[in-house]
Amino acid sequence: MTSIPVDLRTLAVVQAGGQGSRMDVLTRERAKPALPFAGTHALIDFPLSVLAAAGVSDVWVSVQFQSSSLDGYLAGGRPWDLDRTRGGFRRLTPEEGSGPAHEEGFSHGNADGLFRMREAVRVADPHVLLVLSADHVFNLDLRPVVAEHLAREAECTLVTAEIGVQEATEKVVVEHDADGRVTGVRAKPPSTDSGTVATEIFLYHPQTLLAELERLHAELQAAADDEDTGLGDFGDHLLPALVARGHVHATPMTGYWKDVGRPQAYLQAHRDLLTGTVDVFGHPDRPVLGQTLPGPPGWVGAEGDIVDAMVGPGSRVRGRVVRSVLGRGVQVQAGAVVEDSVLLDDVLVEAGAQVRTSVLDRGTRVGRGATVGACPPGTRLSDEAVTLVGQDCRVRGGTTVEPGARLEPGSTT
Repeated sequence: MTSIPVDLRTLAVVQAGGQGSRMDVLTRERAKPALPFAGTHALIDFPLSVLAAAGVSDVWVSVQFQSSSLDGYLAGGRPWDLDRTRGGFRRLTPEEGSGPAHEEGFSHGNADGLFRMREAVRVADPHVLLVLSADHVFNLDLRPVVAEHLAREAECTLVTAEIGVQEATEKVVVEHDADGRVTGVRAKPPSTDSGTVATEIFLYHPQTLLAELERLHAELQAAADDEDTGLGDFGDHLLPALVARGHVHATPMTGYWKDVGRPQAYLQAHRDLLTGTVDVFGHPDRPVLGQTLPGPPGWVGAEGDIVDAMVGPGSRVRGRVVRSVLGRGVQVQAGAVVEDSVLLDDVLVEAGAQVRTSVLDRGTRVGRGATVGACPPGTRLSDEAVTLVGQDCRVRGGTTVEPGARLEPGSTT
């Protein structure tokens, strides 16, 4: 299938998120989309790679928090061939002095964020506006989705995924008829019998979207505070309003999809990767692109033991690594054990130390004989069972970091 027709003006907005508070110490000093995945990629790679494969060249990345942590990685869009003389990559950050207090500065949700960039969208005047989140692991061919959106003359098309009903209570649950027309949405319902959820991949008819945003803003403004439009997230007001108009359609996701914005989900996605469930890297026609950093291949010593694990470039393993993913330049010394964990770049686990069910941020050092985390009973994960260690932490030799603990960046036990 060919790329999206060049005469179709398609604009994509990748909403690269706010503070990412659910990831706690891992997002204190980085934007959540900069969080590594699979040892050699970042979360921002997935939406940008999908857009590049579909031939969408006008891509705006909206960053609300720690934007400098993404700048070097984004490199002006070059890794995804988005660096162009006309159009191409554009990074959007909060602005002041551009309008009333409730229309400038940091947004209060993803629908609110769209409202704040409405004039820029109006000037761009696209035929189709794609809006994607940047904390999901997926790989989708957008070309048939765009074609279906246009053929249906939809005002909004949302891509859906099927997940467990318990997890669905954290998402926007979608109800639709046999033809795919959306009949209802419920944002974070207390309970649900349906696991059909919105993946935060949306296609909009731009003029309809802008008109609805402005209408809703006029209705909600009186109840909002001075710095808030009241629009909130997509599921709060925008999607219900569009669904009520009768021209919203659902398209199911093909292949793996997971929102990794929580510790449990982030570690579970790496578990899925190691068991072969994650199929996002298996599409030669739409490869996952990103920064390619130089470095030697990973190395495993004679005494090293690797079981169902991935070892990043420049890593050196002399200990035992089980069901874990190691980033670049990680060292696991002799006698050390790393199990069911994700170690980001340049982590050092000294001789005899044990790391289990944990995510260790870059530059962390675990001293000799120290213990970090523990394997929970059974296989089911919870946020509370995952130990998070911020970047550049020092766990002194012989000490214990309890399961589920959170160590702030730069701290020493």
